[in-house]
Amino acid sequence: MTSVFIIDDSALMRQVMSEIIAHERTLIVSGTAPDPIIAERKMNLNWPDVILLDVEMPKMNGITFLKKIMQERPTPVIICSALAQEKTTTAMEALACGAVDVIAKPTHGLGDFLHSDSVSQIIDAIKAATKAKVRQLKYLEEGTFRELHTTEEVLPAHKTAQPPDSAGKVIAIGASTGGTEAIARLLQQLPAHSPPIVIVQHMPGKFTAAFAQRLNDITPHKVEEGQTATRIRHGHVYIAPGGQHMLVKRQGSDYYLEIRDGPLVSRHKPSVDVLFRSVAQSVGNHALGIILTGMGNDGASGLLEMKQKGAVTFAESESSCVVFGMPKEAIARGAVDKIYALSNLPYQIQKALGLSV
Repeated sequence: MTSVFIIDDSALMRQVMSEIIAHERTLIVSGTAPDPIIAERKMNLNWPDVILLDVEMPKMNGITFLKKIMQERPTPVIICSALAQEKTTTAMEALACGAVDVIAKPTHGLGDFLHSDSVSQIIDAIKAATKAKVRQLKYLEEGTFRELHTTEEVLPAHKTAQPPDSAGKVIAIGASTGGTEAIARLLQQLPAHSPPIVIVQHMPGKFTAAFAQRLNDITPHKVEEGQTATRIRHGHVYIAPGGQHMLVKRQGSDYYLEIRDGPLVSRHKPSVDVLFRSVAQSVGNHALGIILTGMGNDGASGLLEMKQKGAVTFAESESSCVVFGMPKEAIARGAVDKIYALSNLPYQIQKALGLSV
């Protein structure tokens, strides 16, 4: 049984979240509090497995308390806040400070909220958090209730010719829990002249633009949120927009993005499987596929399709994963050529692509 502690200054929200958690037999609410000061006093008596934390609260804001937790007693923390939805830089800061996920709480229509897909997203986030390996930070300066759909419903499988020799390379990356920081670390170590990089990171809508901006600021690459008809270019990184699937299409020797709506695939939108299948079909043996930390199996079947088309495929090792779910599933399906720790991946990518190292 996983214990969850809820910290929110709204009594109604504490009640709503408690009700949601109560419907999942593997979870239990160990306590609630209106602010971090009271919360810490209660949690010290019986420390929880997962903490649901609001951002804007009296006495101490959630980000400050998150930093305190990750310094003193690292614990999986999920930020659950309307503020994070409105101010996506807050979400990025929370993830950078050690939160394993950020979910948006409703600001109105609580009755409808309790019967929406958001409930399954909350349960999924808590379950993923229980498997997260959180680390102590030093500040010196995925659901049971979702209807399952297959990749076929967004992008049917079909035979395609390999791209011409004049077509360039493409790097495709998929990640979920723990992926925001893993992707940042990876991109920081890859040179600016790298082939185009396309990424699916499981994130809610409105967060991906801020995520792309943050990566653009801290890495040597030009990072942007993907848009339909964009021709992908060297030195550029394209992040799938939250709530939409991203595909790579080929026209002659050039590659273009397509942003497409559709059902959840492998319980996600954007889906890594959708991106990887499109890369398998359009880029073939000119591609390199990488699956990073994350819970679930999204990306495993798509990576296998990439490998079957001749692409080089890598997975992050368990030693560096926050959650060794997605890589483990891809490895089990025979979709992975090589397994490397996150710190070794930049070198191996450059080596595989023949880039100067």
